Amino acid sequence: MADAADSSDNPPENMDVPGQGLTREEAFRRILDGHWRYLQNERQSIQTTQEDRQRHAQGQYPFAAILGCADSRVSPEVIFDQGQGDLFVVRVAGNVAGDYEQASLEYAVQNLGVKLIIVMGHEHCGAVKAALGQQEVPGAIGKLLQEIFPAVAKARTQNGDLLDNAVRCNVCHTVDTLLANSACFREAISDGNLRLIGLVYDLKSGDLDFQRTEG
Repeated sequence: MADAADSSDNPPENMDVPGQGLTREEAFRRILDGHWRYLQNERQSIQTTQEDRQRHAQGQYPFAAILGCADSRVSPEVIFDQGQGDLFVVRVAGNVAGDYEQASLEYAVQNLGVKLIIVMGHEHCGAVKAALGQQEVPGAIGKLLQEIFPAVAKARTQNGDLLDNAVRCNVCHTVDTLLANSACFREAISDGNLRLIGLVYDLKSGDLDFQRTEG
């Protein structure tokens, strides 16, 4: 985890423009600053006033998008210490990237001006653990596990703890899937307008283990 303690914690002045007027680097720095506050137990006291609700009712202006697991312990707004309207969050078990997840993230980039996407996995992920069984599971859960199987197959070729490796491989696989399937993301990265990051959150320490950075 990079030390962001010396960076400004002040939010951008222009909150009502696409991406809150932040570059991809500025958005990344704001994420790091918020995570540093979280680690130091110095989270901002964020209150939503009637004025805030009125402003939010006029439109949304998040500065980053997060594709994360649905696990109740990994709320992005908490981990990155952000308030209402700051993050465009897509959550699904196993942080997989199917058509609907991709479409949601593309909306954030194309329509909301987001310049930072983070794919966030976490240790001891239940969906990844289930996929390690390599068993045919009926119904919707089975379809979700199929999205994780390629990461599991790669993890089996690596040394070390199988579940830990599979969690990391799954994050990278999701990043690869987004890049392979979305011309929108590839073009935005190539033009310098988007950064795509894959990372793993440690439940015990709260640390972030960065796996991939594109852009």
